Amino acid sequence: MPAPIPRDIPGLPAIPPPPALKPSPVPATAVVTPVRRPAAAAFRLLVALAAAGGVTLELLLGDPSRALSHFTIQSNMLLALVMALSARRAWTAGRPLPGAVLGATLLYVVTAALVHHLLLANEASPSSLTGEASAPTGLPALSHAVLHTVTPIAAVLNWLLLTSPGRMHLRQAGTWLLYPMAYLAFCLARGELILPGTPDRYLYPLLDVAQDGFKRVLGSTLLLGLAFYALAVLLVALDHARPNPIRHRGKTGFRL
Repeated sequence: MPAPIPRDIPGLPAIPPPPALKPSPVPATAVVTPVRRPAAAAFRLLVALAAAGGVTLELLLGDPSRALSHFTIQSNMLLALVMALSARRAWTAGRPLPGAVLGATLLYVVTAALVHHLLLANEASPSSLTGEASAPTGLPALSHAVLHTVTPIAAVLNWLLLTSPGRMHLRQAGTWLLYPMAYLAFCLARGELILPGTPDRYLYPLLDVAQDGFKRVLGSTLLLGLAFYALAVLLVALDHARPNPIRHRGKTGFRL
């Protein structure tokens, strides 16, 4: 009967254990097949075209420098860019845009629409516009309807029906306020630089320091800023509470 083989042979080095594999995140595209979403891409492209068309009408029908100074124009320009990029990614099955970008864009266009309908176009509001600015006709009425009603509703529908929930976070709400704060500083500085008595010195009645005084304007903007932040928190809460409109099947890729 042969002798048993010893576990350790003198003079020979011990056999090293197999190396441990380091954990490495694997991108989802290497595991699942990305899925194109042509219907979502088509809808977002239409929204982008509507926003771009409304902005173009405003630039052609009025003073371009004054039109570009309005919050509604700037927010719709951002919406057109974001929707165009989202449409391309949905068409090519690419990664979705970050939730912070989509949340900020949605917040800006919805806020612009609410301020317009509740304050500026409301005759009962002390901050309402007067004359043609409050009740435009013809092509200006069309551009106003597109920018203040059509595109905000379309942005909300895109968020509710074509995006996955839970991609916005509460920590992002404070960051979203940086742009409105910068815009407020721009409007006040613009009014100070323009000569007194110049028409449309202040873009909005609630920012008219010459008529209401700085303290009253500061109080109004503070309340508006709190409402802005409350709306941002509400959007984040709804984004986490709403159901997922996207049904996941066996092989799915990145979806937006």
